[in-house]
Amino acid sequence: MNSLNTFFKNILFKVNWEDLAQHVLSVITQLILLTVVLLLINWIGKKVIRHIFKSNLRIRKNPIPQNKIDTIYTIVLNIFRYVLLFFWIYALLSAIGIPVGTLIAGAGIFSLAIGLGAQGFVSDMVNGFFILLEQQISVGDLIKVNDIEGTVTYVGIRTTQIKSFDGTLNFIPNRNITVVSNKSRNDMQALIDIPVYSNSPFEEIKKVIREVNAELNIKSLQITKAPTVLGFSNLNDGTIVLQINAFTKPGSQYAVKNLLLRKYLVALNEAGIELPK
Repeated sequence: MNSLNTFFKNILFKVNWEDLAQHVLSVITQLILLTVVLLLINWIGKKVIRHIFKSNLRIRKNPIPQNKIDTIYTIVLNIFRYVLLFFWIYALLSAIGIPVGTLIAGAGIFSLAIGLGAQGFVSDMVNGFFILLEQQISVGDLIKVNDIEGTVTYVGIRTTQIKSFDGTLNFIPNRNITVVSNKSRNDMQALIDIPVYSNSPFEEIKKVIREVNAELNIKSLQITKAPTVLGFSNLNDGTIVLQINAFTKPGSQYAVKNLLLRKYLVALNEAGIELPK
């Protein structure tokens, strides 16, 4: 017991507490100054990036669509933040006294472990880069990825965010985005099925539908191709339906489908044509 006490006393007396305190204070001061400087750079950098995307890209002769600008802006902002974070961590370790360069160069097994663990992160970045480069999706697009369907709200360097119709915000790692169904690039089809009997007056039904179509305000409904009668089809339960289709601007197909179906059913009912319930 006496030897242990003697050991600790020797340590206490041998340590230059004044120099240690000065060193700790110096390191803390450096870290505070470093953090303040990087926060300032972050604030200025974000303002510069925002200014570039709000002014220069919009005054070009061939303006870039807003959703493309928002997507590229998000990617650039994320890259800028990750670069600043890297420099902050590197400077932090250096200020503490950890030889970061030596560790990176000499820690073979450790570096390999980190590399294997970072494979997912690298895959996210690479896939996110090609998603942007090939313009597969943009902020505001209505897409379907795997079983998730909704509107793209964010395209980041690691993840893409999709807001479902019920309000759920889905975070999808970019490496998991393999097949993308983009429903915002071409006109979308609104397919209307009207159930009929096998002995229904088909010509009269078609006449009523044409009359309804003639009264439609195509432009206000965002219909790009007027409704046309496709013909008859059998559903899985054996029901005979008369199919009408129209093409709309992306995102309007559901509203147009419901509106046209209601108008057709009301007009057919007023014409005294009986339809299956």
